[in-house]
Amino acid sequence: MGGASKTWLKWAGLVKHVVDIHQKGRPILIGTRSVEFSEHISKLLHESGLNHEVLNARQDAHEADIIQKAGLKGQITVATNMAGRGTDIKLAEKVAEIGGLHVIATECHEARRIDRQLFGRCGRQGDPGSYVMFVSFEDELVLKFCPRYLQGFFNRFSRYDNFIVHFLIERFVFRKSQEIAEKKFEKDRKNLLKIDTRLKSLLAFSGNID
Repeated sequence: MGGASKTWLKWAGLVKHVVDIHQKGRPILIGTRSVEFSEHISKLLHESGLNHEVLNARQDAHEADIIQKAGLKGQITVATNMAGRGTDIKLAEKVAEIGGLHVIATECHEARRIDRQLFGRCGRQGDPGSYVMFVSFEDELVLKFCPRYLQGFFNRFSRYDNFIVHFLIERFVFRKSQEIAEKKFEKDRKNLLKIDTRLKSLLAFSGNID
């Protein structure tokens, strides 16, 4: 598999991870950035014979029912990160004893705040829980915001499976990409506010037209 894309390897690893956690009976919540990705993951799970529920913009009418089931033993739920937000996932009886809800993030967001909101879906109200993130150098965030020299440098070390390499890649590739994205969006918001303030000032002197 040396020539396989990192994205393919990521999805294959994610499905294997879901199988391993599912065999323990723990409920799983898989968070995605878009409806498209939620449906892609749903297809992969179907191909692996894993029954699951999908919660995205196309299941609004069933949202409450899907969220209610998400804490059941052995339940797998695939959801866009905005879907069901603000609603606690309540664990079924005896689920806490086997580890509680396991949350899987499929990609970093431009803002770390959104990642933390997803991870926070587990461990609510003192319940046990865990989370993990599956990322790739081919993720949109990295390709769009990470400096090319950092991508090239750390990509050479990504084959090494040890804590130090993982820490450096997480810090200087993924977190760096998020920091650049957050600064860009903050600058865009400030520029928009300036334009809005200037426009209001101009309109204040325009007077009324009869």
